[in-house]
Amino acid sequence: MSSRKLRLGAFFSMPGNHLGGWRHPDAVPNANTDFATYLHLAQVAERGLYDTIFFRDTAAVAGADAMHAGDRSRARLARLVALEPVMALAGMASVTRNIGLIATATTTYNEPYNLARRFATLDHMSNGRAGWNLVTSQFEDEAANFGFSQHPDHASRYARAEEFYDVVAGLWDSWEPDAFLYDKKEGMYFDFDRMHFLEHKGAHFDVRGPLNLPRTPQGRPVVAQAGSSGPGMDLAARTADLVFTAQLEIPEARAFYIALKDRMARYGRAPDELLILPGLTPIVGRTMAEAQAKYDELQDLMPDDVALNSLARLSGGLDLTKFPLDGPLPDLPPTNSGKSRQQLAIDLARRNNMTLRQIARHMASAAGHRVLVGTPTSIADEMQAWLDADAADGFNIICNHYPVPFEEFTTMVIPELQRRGIFRTAYEGRTLRENLGLRVPVNRYVAAKARS
Repeated sequence: MSSRKLRLGAFFSMPGNHLGGWRHPDAVPNANTDFATYLHLAQVAERGLYDTIFFRDTAAVAGADAMHAGDRSRARLARLVALEPVMALAGMASVTRNIGLIATATTTYNEPYNLARRFATLDHMSNGRAGWNLVTSQFEDEAANFGFSQHPDHASRYARAEEFYDVVAGLWDSWEPDAFLYDKKEGMYFDFDRMHFLEHKGAHFDVRGPLNLPRTPQGRPVVAQAGSSGPGMDLAARTADLVFTAQLEIPEARAFYIALKDRMARYGRAPDELLILPGLTPIVGRTMAEAQAKYDELQDLMPDDVALNSLARLSGGLDLTKFPLDGPLPDLPPTNSGKSRQQLAIDLARRNNMTLRQIARHMASAAGHRVLVGTPTSIADEMQAWLDADAADGFNIICNHYPVPFEEFTTMVIPELQRRGIFRTAYEGRTLRENLGLRVPVNRYVAAKARS
């Protein structure tokens, strides 16, 4: 029996990660905007003892540039609209007590002060369960919504993100833990000497501070990161508590796991200060035949032209409709979108000699994440193998549509993981850091006083 426990995130990619999933008879096609579905899924996830809920986000309608140019084919795609995730999580906090609440927010099209305040507010409202998924905006469609004629290049986005994080983390340390006295007798609301101005002046930001919120219940919100390119791994090694990645096989996943944890020493961090959770899309059946039938049904709901759209943002501007679907994936120019995701698609297609049709359908069925079709036992076998091989600390569970596949994984696979002793049977604490086994960061000003 493994001494380690799996960490599980419930990654809600609404209304489903499979581009045809919304058409399934069991699917709620408007799950991305139906708050009742959000609340139901949050409660299912907490009953299943997941570490955290995890929301993606994009500050644009995906494919808006193409639609603005007259591409009407995207009317067949579903993942275009969604509730703003921090607001949604604030509502979900009111019907949960233990589960973490992580939302994506871009450093490219936000300002640090507002974002620091937003996530600190969520942490206070949830009694210490908030997390920020730091991203640099892969989607070029976002630029036009913020007054830009083009999306900043990859290097510029990461340079801004590095400084953005420093400002946010600094603002979260504005107040020492015991700064607020609430002393009615002496009339002292706070200790002036335990309040700190950030006074940040950098290449991208000039921020005085302090943040207009006290230190949060878990010290500061958990920081997640999803970059797998070189700059993304550097940013994660320096800043992240949790990394969400796309990995398909144990050897590659283990290499990524070791490389990322080895980088942490450059920033004075220990490997156990960071958890790595690849995405996993399960299709669960009571028998292998039932699971395969479910997968085949889903694939039948996705026309080839819809599948091809899944590669559009990774094509480097190449018009893939000009190439034969049963020919090889053409050589793709470098993308200014998700560089690591583009490389994943290229490597997968070349390694398995996949046609353009095949790689498009694969990416459209799981956005590049691993798909596991099987029984509760076979899926648990694979998850345990990744844990034992140090290829993952856990998984982000991403479903093809909602709510049924998520309910099935929770009620069928999690009990099998618990039976093996590799998943919790009760929450360890109340805050997200406690449940993830992560330490509370020391306030920088308290640390400086201790050193002096």
